[in-house]
Amino acid sequence: MMSVLDLASAAPVVPVVVIEDAADAVPLARALVAGGLAAIEVTLRTPAALDAIRAIAAEVPDAVVGAGTVVSPAHVADAVGAGARFLVSPGWTDALLEAMRGSGVAFLPGVSTTSEVVALLERGVTDMKFFPAEAAGGVPYLKSLAGPLPQARFCPTGGISRSSAPGYLALPNVACVGGTWMLPADALAARDWGRVEALAREASGLVAAAG
Repeated sequence: MMSVLDLASAAPVVPVVVIEDAADAVPLARALVAGGLAAIEVTLRTPAALDAIRAIAAEVPDAVVGAGTVVSPAHVADAVGAGARFLVSPGWTDALLEAMRGSGVAFLPGVSTTSEVVALLERGVTDMKFFPAEAAGGVPYLKSLAGPLPQARFCPTGGISRSSAPGYLALPNVACVGGTWMLPADALAARDWGRVEALAREASGLVAAAG
């Protein structure tokens, strides 16, 4: 099974999307894909989330749509049933990890401490979400983990901005970052998909800035 970090390898940023109206899902996803961000995490924070995932999976073939804020086995089943191709959790338990492993799709369990990283490594999981990235120690913390735990790879998410993303992407144990800065609230409210596409295109070029 391909990992989430491999799915996201074509672009350095995974947009973390909160969709209030499922009707916005397809044009929003098309704008992100046109800007070069094909891996899209739709968070399960709104009643519209599953319908949004379903619509993107059906109508935007170039998108790799996943579900975020997955916190229960029921979420796993619902998200995969809607067409999610990957799952992202803010944290993990053995029950949640077992459900994600049995889902048949890629998954990225969340960690914020060294002990959580070691526990996942013991269970054979090497790809993880680092959340909440900025609040949990940011770039210095992940840089410190690279020495003793070089086999762990991360997608940091939480508080990351356009200006801070390159610092994360420069780390050897970071494959991509998750962010929302290419989805400003005023642009979403105005359904300004052209602006979203432009910001996505800028974000998709961040690898060069980090290198």
